[in-house]
Amino acid sequence: MPILHRNMDGARMNRLILALLTLVLILLPVSARAELLDTTPRTAVMSAFAPELVTLLANTRDKKVISVHGVDFTLGTLSGQPVVLVLSGVSMVNAAMTTQMLLDRFKVDALLFSGIAGGLDPNLHIGDVAVPRRWGQYLESHFVREGADGALKPVPWASLPYPAYGVIQPSNAYVRVPGKAEPVRKFWFEADAGLLALAEKAVAGVKLDKCAASKTCLETSPKIVMGGDGVSGPAFMDNAGWRTYLNGTLGAQVVDMESAAVALVAEQNGVPYIIFRSVSDLAGADPDENRIPTFMALAASNAAKLVTAMLAAMPITPPPAP
Repeated sequence: MPILHRNMDGARMNRLILALLTLVLILLPVSARAELLDTTPRTAVMSAFAPELVTLLANTRDKKVISVHGVDFTLGTLSGQPVVLVLSGVSMVNAAMTTQMLLDRFKVDALLFSGIAGGLDPNLHIGDVAVPRRWGQYLESHFVREGADGALKPVPWASLPYPAYGVIQPSNAYVRVPGKAEPVRKFWFEADAGLLALAEKAVAGVKLDKCAASKTCLETSPKIVMGGDGVSGPAFMDNAGWRTYLNGTLGAQVVDMESAAVALVAEQNGVPYIIFRSVSDLAGADPDENRIPTFMALAASNAAKLVTAMLAAMPITPPPAP
């Protein structure tokens, strides 16, 4: 370093040091930069916010909480399975950040998400649980220019998988792929086929709740719907027009604010995932007003029942070698 100092001023030397440190951080594997906080292979169980996770946390045994930057990770055993439970936080940025933190800090063999959603498919009712085969980001989009005649002028270089809704043109997300200099563009992120097949058998006999704690009961008995598509975006969606568009144009059955972000991060890290979302409202088609306040707890409980059954059916993750 003294040799460097003789040939350049202090400011230039500091810039060089900063550049070298930045390069080192970029080249280091994530595992070398993030401290592994637990060596036991576990199944991760995520929810967005506390009411969605309360039942699963209550049923977890031998709990131990590890906090990282204000995020609590609860280690324990649920349905005989070693698990790590965590709240992703509401919306896409929080969900992506927490999922990456989870996968960096713990040995996660599979990821299960339990939560509520808005129902888009007219055949879905409040209390039903959807287990989609794939997830997309419906607000990964371009707000396109309107010409003098009112016609839309899509961005010429855009990758546009679906027609626009007004000026909002859904677009494919950028996804980085190991070994490729340029990211690929895609809209859908697939749930793990093996987990979907196992879930179809594991949840077949689960009895779902029909009545809320307030004794308010649903008009129909809740059902489980395997497959289909779900979409996510950083907006609380409670609009009948958007509901019709997302179901009719994108073919989505449910909408939420986290799942597609979790799916993207899981895929990037090579971790199999599956998501259970119970309908708490009709995303703008409720006959009077949004019914989340009435049926949120019921919907969260129904999703949690399926996750519990799924964990019980999964092979027990072996402990690490001594």
